Amino acid sequence: NDLKNHRCYSTTKTMMANLRKTHPLLKIANDALVDLPAPSNISVWWNFGSLLGLCLAAQILTGLFLAMHYTSDIATAFSSVAHICRDVNYGWLIRNMHANGASFFFICIYLHIGRGLYYGSYLYKETWNIGVIL
Repeated sequence: NDLKNHRCYSTTKTMMANLRKTHPLLKIANDALVDLPAPSNISVWWNFGSLLGLCLAAQILTGLFLAMHYTSDIATAFSSVAHICRDVNYGWLIRNMHANGASFFFICIYLHIGRGLYYGSYLYKETWNIGVIL
């Protein structure tokens, strides 16, 4: 609590706030991520965007681990999947996380888009563009 009252803390905080609001690139990120207005009717329906990011990260990580042992040759593809499930440590778990994660990703994206349409979130162009880019 004493740190927040210190003069250097408030000066640094003000400088960083001014920088992110005046620098051209930081201003774009600030408007879309930091100073994003939160609606008064915020509820659990607003969590699906974050869940999409979490699902995407999990899909990338499990996909990379699976790609280390998978072979796409038509003659050995099935045996490489069997190898992943039987011989790789926790390969069965990684494969199931990857398969079920894809389904969960689509559930989250449908709920996220549905929530956005219902609440009219598409009217915020900067936020919508960030979502499309991601």
